[in-house]
Amino acid sequence: MVLFKKGGTFTEEDARKVIEIVSERPNEREIIVMAEHVTEGAKRRLWDYARGVQLMADMTGEDRSVRVEILEGYVSKHMKGIEL
Repeated sequence: MVLFKKGGTFTEEDARKVIEIVSERPNEREIIVMAEHVTEGAKRRLWDYARGVQLMADMTGEDRSVRVEILEGYVSKHMKGIEL
């Protein structure tokens, strides 16, 4: 599980950075994004990434998936995560 935190608005550019980071860690199974606001484009990009991972796993016979959870409205300063 990887937690990404952003005070303010989480944008498509932030989603691209998250995907880059997670792509370098092939064993990651869950992405959690915690932000005050998340744009629809950013949500779509993350969900498309998760669907793409599942599609590639199905094609290659791997057992791999990535779960995406988006927590919008509050950013905890006490939880440890990657700040964007």
